[in-house]
Amino acid sequence: MGKLIWHEYSRIVAITASVYTFWAGFWGLIWRKFFWDFVGGTLRDPGGLQAPPRDAFFITVIVKAPVIQIISILLAGFIIALEFPVPYLRGTKLHRTIALRIPLLLVQAFFAVLFYQGTNGAIWSLIAAGCYSRAVMLGEEMKEAKENRSRAGGV
Repeated sequence: MGKLIWHEYSRIVAITASVYTFWAGFWGLIWRKFFWDFVGGTLRDPGGLQAPPRDAFFITVIVKAPVIQIISILLAGFIIALEFPVPYLRGTKLHRTIALRIPLLLVQAFFAVLFYQGTNGAIWSLIAAGCYSRAVMLGEEMKEAKENRSRAGGV
């Protein structure tokens, strides 16, 4: 058996979570639903479950104007570009740092858990952030970071 390389595993989970969140954001633009409306909501015969008045802000930014879904799509697209990476990010300090990815995934999880379609992407984002945290605790470095040490005047 081999040794698990946590940052490589985290990268795969983060790509999966971000693609899921990206796709869920598009579906969230079509079917807008605040996920947490069942907490304190009222069940009405015509109309279904309606969120309580204290959740008016979330109803505004998720149902009336899909701000949260758009933020989730943009953030997931950036994380995909960082993890995959796109050619202009490859080898840069932004791409090489593991510690940056943890807060990005936590913010993605925060926004994705607010709307109904993004809950699974939020769960996987939290798992990826936890695995990246484990990689940081073990002192793992990315292969690209090790290769850049030998370059004089690296990026």
